[in-house]
Amino acid sequence: MKQPYLQTKEYPFNHGGHQDHTEVTESSSNYGYSENELATLVIGCAIEVHRRLGPGLLESAYMKCLTFELQSKGLKIEIEKPLPLVYKGLRMDIGYRLDILVENTLIVEIKSVEAINDVHIAQCLTYLKLADKKLALLINFNTTPLKQGIKRLINGQLLSLK
Repeated sequence: MKQPYLQTKEYPFNHGGHQDHTEVTESSSNYGYSENELATLVIGCAIEVHRRLGPGLLESAYMKCLTFELQSKGLKIEIEKPLPLVYKGLRMDIGYRLDILVENTLIVEIKSVEAINDVHIAQCLTYLKLADKKLALLINFNTTPLKQGIKRLINGQLLSLK
């Protein structure tokens, strides 16, 4: 049985839930953000979280804090959104989940590891394909400065922030 990542009682921010147990915050925006504008907002929020917390914590801590920052910007977010695998027309709920989906457009995958490696990038690229999205941010909070831990993945390509 699947367990939701965040229980409502543990999560003090304004939000609603979906039937699939993902957490959703309501947006005050008109969904008018481009992928690049969303990425800029998310990176700014991630830098704020990293500036206050620094490296060395668990992914879950960074996720909750980043979620708070994104919500404070009025963005619609879905946390631990299930991602089914469709194979030859057969939909399989295998347990894949997006860390954060922003405005139903941008995938944000959070890590707190020594270094991002090829398997992290491959995972994120696969999520992009399965979710049929154009842009993902892979953010490793265990780096200093944070900029070195941010990877942009676009349509099967990796673009590092420089």
